[in-house]
Amino acid sequence: MMKIDITGKVAMVTGGNGAIGGAAVLRFADCGADVIIHGQNEERGARVKKLAEEKGVKAVFIKADLSDPDDAMALPEKALAAFGKVDILVNNAGTNVSADGRRPIYEFSEDEWNHIIDTDLKSILYISKPIIKNMMENKYGKIINIGSVAGVTPLRNQCAFVAAKAGLHELTRAMAIELAPYNILVNAIAPGSIMMEGTKAHFYSKPDVAESLLSHVPLHRPGEPDEIASVIVFMASDYASYLTGAVLPVDGGWTCGYNREW
Repeated sequence: MMKIDITGKVAMVTGGNGAIGGAAVLRFADCGADVIIHGQNEERGARVKKLAEEKGVKAVFIKADLSDPDDAMALPEKALAAFGKVDILVNNAGTNVSADGRRPIYEFSEDEWNHIIDTDLKSILYISKPIIKNMMENKYGKIINIGSVAGVTPLRNQCAFVAAKAGLHELTRAMAIELAPYNILVNAIAPGSIMMEGTKAHFYSKPDVAESLLSHVPLHRPGEPDEIASVIVFMASDYASYLTGAVLPVDGGWTCGYNREW
């Protein structure tokens, strides 16, 4: 059985108090890494921090609104002040319009567009730059960006999210090219439909809606947050020492091709 040991490393996870981010934080803690948990909900952040510390690692929670440039730029400074380094950066935080708020581009508001682009794409620049400079000094780093199947196969009525995630995928490849000489590996994961509070409420609590969505997915089920977290930790490990510039769909086969019967 593959055992990942990253004891002595420091992993920072944005959106680390959410479903995928929280699962990644606890996976990192299981593997011995100290963790920096970012989020906006302090109660959830404190809960994830406590669970991580119970696994015997050090953990800090930092609150920040990534759609606010000042907050986004302050986050890496606080993270580096806490541990002196960040070995692994997971750019996981993101937002989208709600299921009820989805609409075609000709009805999409500029405010919604700006909020999503600022949070899902522009904040990556603010957060990554100081961390990258720290990694360059240490000649080591792993960066994992969390994209989406929406950035691989566009979905209707969520144009800003699609644009942000497609941009993040290409940014990942550009970062990989630029940072390889410094032993910094950069990859992305494109999750499919993952079971969490929002998807459960809007999709999986309604059998007809769930069936329609899952008709696109060969495995015919939603993914679990820990199934994404497992891939995140693998990409952060020495087992992925020759992997950079990849955008890996973890989507139950959603983006393989047409799944319905002809």
